[in-house]
Amino acid sequence: MDFNDSPTEAAFRKEVQEWLDANAEKRDADDSSAMSMFSENESPEMVEECKAWQQKKADAGWACITWPKDLGGRGGTLMENIIFSQEEAKYKIPPNIFMIGLGMAGPTIQVHGTPEQKQKWLPSMLRGDVVWCQLFSEPGAGSDLAGLRTKAVKDGDDWIINGQKVWTSGAHYSRWGILVTRSDFDAPKHKGLTYFVIDMESEGVEIRPIKQITGGANFNEVFMTDVRIPDANRLDAVGNGWAVSLTTLMNERMSIGGGMGMGAELLIGELDRIAETAYIDGVLAKDSPAVRQKIAEYYTRMKAMELTVNRTLSALSKGGMPGSESSIIKVAMGILLQEIASYAMELQGGLGTEYGEQATFAGGLWQELYLGIPAIRIAGGTDEVQRNIIGERVLGLPTEARVDKGIPFKDIPNG
Repeated sequence: MDFNDSPTEAAFRKEVQEWLDANAEKRDADDSSAMSMFSENESPEMVEECKAWQQKKADAGWACITWPKDLGGRGGTLMENIIFSQEEAKYKIPPNIFMIGLGMAGPTIQVHGTPEQKQKWLPSMLRGDVVWCQLFSEPGAGSDLAGLRTKAVKDGDDWIINGQKVWTSGAHYSRWGILVTRSDFDAPKHKGLTYFVIDMESEGVEIRPIKQITGGANFNEVFMTDVRIPDANRLDAVGNGWAVSLTTLMNERMSIGGGMGMGAELLIGELDRIAETAYIDGVLAKDSPAVRQKIAEYYTRMKAMELTVNRTLSALSKGGMPGSESSIIKVAMGILLQEIASYAMELQGGLGTEYGEQATFAGGLWQELYLGIPAIRIAGGTDEVQRNIIGERVLGLPTEARVDKGIPFKDIPNG
């Protein structure tokens, strides 16, 4: 493994740094706001700030580095995209509300869309003019996406959609969504799916925010009652929705897994700051051998995660493709971050129950992290799903037994 930039990558990184220096404010090394992963204040003003930053990047050619030039991108490599993200994280910029559009919907439309569909949706997506959401999971079909029951019935040049989706992040400020439905209940469950792009302002779409344990409400339930979608908004062939969905899911897991590489120095530095001011049984925490040992353990595990990420980056730099490392990182990092946040609150003693910007330690960011991480451990495939991927693709274990293979979906018992 070679963790250093190649000469070409080093030159690209320098170009990125120069542009960011001229267009954004550098984040202080000890700025704890970099730990804030779960915004409670998804206000209209925040959305407009995000759009303005995306448009500035688009005007300068930085919006979608890996997209082809004829679609408005830079025609760059995946490694160049990662380098830009690494450098961008060092600056005070708005949250990324475009991950679903640019990281999931966009790549899916590029693979499965018609030329007309690409021209209709990709330019405005790239510029951040509109936000996209993902309507996949349902109350009875989360980890088993192919078990979904949202119904699509052909009616002339339209499709009539009825059903419910859940955990739809950003639906309340999204204009467009990617939607997978069941169009054939007589086909086996993976064969009867059809994939659409839906206008979230369509008549019959109802969005209900879900209040999260963090206090925020950035994901939602979406109910669709006799919603009309033009057949021109269908991606790929009728009944081929599972193949289209796999393209989206592959990009989703890469986006989420790649976004969890929080720096060990930043995280452990914040933990050290608590240890420098908190007392354990009358002793300053930093003078307790048990506390120092625990912090050292967490630092070691964080560095192991960073090295695993770097192993993937090293393969990408040499022209390879990501393997199952993203599943390993997603499982291990989610568990580790929650453990560290729990210990940080333990060090705070009674103050560990505080929450919100007025909290004594770091504006309650540790509490926010602890409460928010379960959402990350569910999104993009639960811990259990990721363990199955690791077991089957890394360890070579047999796949899980399936009792629903090859039989019509309508005949599958559904409790």
